[in-house]
Amino acid sequence: MHTLLLTLLVIDAVLLIAVILLQPGKSTGLSGAISGGAEQLFGKQKVRGIDLILHRITIVLAVLFFLLAIGLAYLDL
Repeated sequence: MHTLLLTLLVIDAVLLIAVILLQPGKSTGLSGAISGGAEQLFGKQKVRGIDLILHRITIVLAVLFFLLAIGLAYLDL
């Protein structure tokens, strides 16, 4: 069971890194940081298409990563 969880954790970590690297940057430099904050405050239209899919996959993989890490730590007790 330990080996299975460890293997799944490594695969999840690699997939998480790949999905994060595929996502485009939200902003560039100081001017992007200021306009990015304004977009969030004034409710600019949500990201659509592949960006939304990548965002959701990132959330799922991150939650799975933490659950696997907690499960692996619990087995090591």
